[in-house]
Amino acid sequence: MTLALLGIGIALLLVLRVPVAFAFLGPSLVYMAVEGQSLGMALRHVTNAAASFPLLAVPLFVLLGTLANHTGIAEKFFRFALAALARIRGNLGYVAVGTSVAFSWMSGSAVADAAALGKVQIPAMLKAGYSRRFATGVSATSSLVAPVMPPSIPAVIYAGLAAVSTGALFAASVIPALLMALGLCIVVFVLVRRDRSIKAGTFDVTELKASIPGVLLPMLAPVIILGGILGGLFTPTEAAAIGVVWIAFVGLVQRSLTVKVAIAAIKDAVTTTASIMLIVASASLLGYILAKERLPQLLTDAALSVTSDPMVFLALTALMMLMLGTVIDATAILVLTVPILLPIAAQFGIDPIVLGVLLIVSLMIGLLTPPVGTVLFVTAHVSHTRVGEVFRGSLPFLIPSVLIAITAIVFPGTIAWLPTVLGL
Repeated sequence: MTLALLGIGIALLLVLRVPVAFAFLGPSLVYMAVEGQSLGMALRHVTNAAASFPLLAVPLFVLLGTLANHTGIAEKFFRFALAALARIRGNLGYVAVGTSVAFSWMSGSAVADAAALGKVQIPAMLKAGYSRRFATGVSATSSLVAPVMPPSIPAVIYAGLAAVSTGALFAASVIPALLMALGLCIVVFVLVRRDRSIKAGTFDVTELKASIPGVLLPMLAPVIILGGILGGLFTPTEAAAIGVVWIAFVGLVQRSLTVKVAIAAIKDAVTTTASIMLIVASASLLGYILAKERLPQLLTDAALSVTSDPMVFLALTALMMLMLGTVIDATAILVLTVPILLPIAAQFGIDPIVLGVLLIVSLMIGLLTPPVGTVLFVTAHVSHTRVGEVFRGSLPFLIPSVLIAITAIVFPGTIAWLPTVLGL
């Protein structure tokens, strides 16, 4: 009965638009008091959740993304891709996807990607005669590659919660992310063929040559970060720190990193990290309560009574993530559900790396789904477009993400292949 009241209290606070961290923390503290649990114990759970060495990579990767954003690296990638693909009909659609892939090696966040690239890509497409629905749709959905492609902030959080290798999870995410990008390009190709008003541009070799220096040094960042992690040279946390130093060096060389820019990037990183870690801490306390009430065991028994097929379990899990992702922040969902789902997945013999990739891909789709849909609102804001219009424009571009989730369910070996080859 107490657990039911806890759930009702959290649901009511979420409906009232109370921030997720406080919607979890308030009722959890009330539960601890009612059940006679020490509030000191609650405080220890909250602080211990944030005091984790693997999670130290989160603020560093966030800072890496904000530095890349504020030093104009996104715009440099966009300029280079546009110059290289100038002769291709519908080139701006492909440029949007390609730029998002390139920037995703540094940002790790769909929201950061949508904010940094949307304000560049969308006006350029509208000026070139693309429909507003197409421009906002391809820009918004391309940003979903960032949290799947390493270095991924959700992957770092999942790896810390599931006690799995961050490097292995990063490696497992590469192929799904590239397939997402390929799928987006196919959708662009189909939609562009239907719109005969979209014309090819003019190739300018001078512009291409001028854009190359701006991307040479930034493109070494993923080589340093992922090469170091997958090669066993340093941990993900150390890789994130080295990545920050490298991007700062690039900013200084390119004269785009000033004291003012650095302060702005650090402020953004602190704000973003604080919101993430507050959610992690509050959700951890709620997770302790759910474990105390034996919810994971109850759900395990229920799942095994419904089906003995791992594929069915994964499909139900993906569907649940899609539904939760429409109303709750992805970080909170991971912290809450991973400790519950891992024992169940183990009963079905499911690789935790496969489960992690499926959870991340499914949750990222929720970023473009009302009523919360953070990327929807960010894209709508930077493009001065109604949220409903952005959502309708995104629908055809969401098909690749859905297909990747289905692939992870039906052919989990495709997810585990690269980590196995690399011996991770």
